[in-house]
Amino acid sequence: MTGTPPPPVQPPPPGSFARSFDTVAGQYASARPGYPPALFAAIEELAGRPLAGARVLDVGAGTGIATGLLTARGARVTAVEPGAAMAAELRAAHPDVPLVRGIGEALPFSDDAGFDLVGYAQAWHWTDPARSVPEALRVLRPGGALALWWNLPDPDVPWAAEQEARLARRLPGYHAHPIAPEAPDLLRGLGLGLQPECRVLHWTRRVPLGTHLAMLGSRSYFAALGPAAAAPVLEAERAALLDVFPDGTVEEAYALDLTVARRPPMSHPAPPRRP
Repeated sequence: MTGTPPPPVQPPPPGSFARSFDTVAGQYASARPGYPPALFAAIEELAGRPLAGARVLDVGAGTGIATGLLTARGARVTAVEPGAAMAAELRAAHPDVPLVRGIGEALPFSDDAGFDLVGYAQAWHWTDPARSVPEALRVLRPGGALALWWNLPDPDVPWAAEQEARLARRLPGYHAHPIAPEAPDLLRGLGLGLQPECRVLHWTRRVPLGTHLAMLGSRSYFAALGPAAAAPVLEAERAALLDVFPDGTVEEAYALDLTVARRPPMSHPAPPRRP
């Protein structure tokens, strides 16, 4: 493509991103990618147990994309989601899954909840790790696991890397603080005795160009911008991608970043003895 690059857009106000998803809940449910079977095999390996029969807490469950896949794997899933519209999409898609409104920093479960796995699919970066990780450990059984994962555009695929570079030029602050690569160090730095293990899984899906653009539009930055400001950016992406995928089918490429840490046996100190 040639011509003068479009100007950067006015960024959304700070703090608006995490609250933006309810405005695009339906779009999120229909356009966001799922996760390949290899992810769940890796979670089972690093957690040290099969998902079949496991009690799993899906925190920041959104519209239930991971919820459904975990359930299909045989897990007994409870979903936690703060957003009303996102929770409504989850309820419609998975009416038999227990759903609790809440946040990772204050999980509405007792200390003896005894979950085998606490999972964050595309959601842990919206929490304060100093609060959400102790909360996860509190509701896990000894030896249970905390799993954090993100679908990220694969930086080794040229068109995906070029798209991210274009968006970063156009959108000030776009993905300015990627947390997935930092997750292991953040977990170790909390002083809770966690020894995280990591995997990066590469996978692709083929979708119509319109679905790909809807997926972009469901990202927090675009949702916080609002439809009017987001539209010209997405239209520019449509033109750029037709140069790469002239048949209108986009092969999205993902580097799925997974971090798993098991709860140490003595992660909760015993209460002081009374005199």
